Amino acid sequence: MEPLPIPCPAHLIPNASGTDAFHEAYRQAMAHRAVFVAIESDGPRWTVKADTLTAGPGHSVDDTVNNAVRAAITRLARNHEVGLDAYAGPVYFMMHGVPSESRARELAAALHAALHGDLEPLNRAVPPPVT
Repeated sequence: MEPLPIPCPAHLIPNASGTDAFHEAYRQAMAHRAVFVAIESDGPRWTVKADTLTAGPGHSVDDTVNNAVRAAITRLARNHEVGLDAYAGPVYFMMHGVPSESRARELAAALHAALHGDLEPLNRAVPPPVT
């Protein structure tokens, strides 16, 4: 398995449903020293997961990006698009209760881009409030 491109198109986000698939996707991210990102089926709903530890000590996410990701996940939870138990980093990210596979893929791809410093896909997927 090749590492995910950066940015990663939504259709290439791995489906890590099931223990074996999750472990394989996580191992692949570690082997490539890449940010782990995947979606998982949770019955009729989906989960988005990301972890920056797999990228190694050379990968860092600055405070601006972490704050933007946290704010986006908070907006999603407040709008009931993801569960209130969402975990918003700064190293590990998880959003349960996403209503569809396509939305989970969109959010995962946007999160992956953000964790590489590109906030534009995240801002499109979860628009910031208009001030």
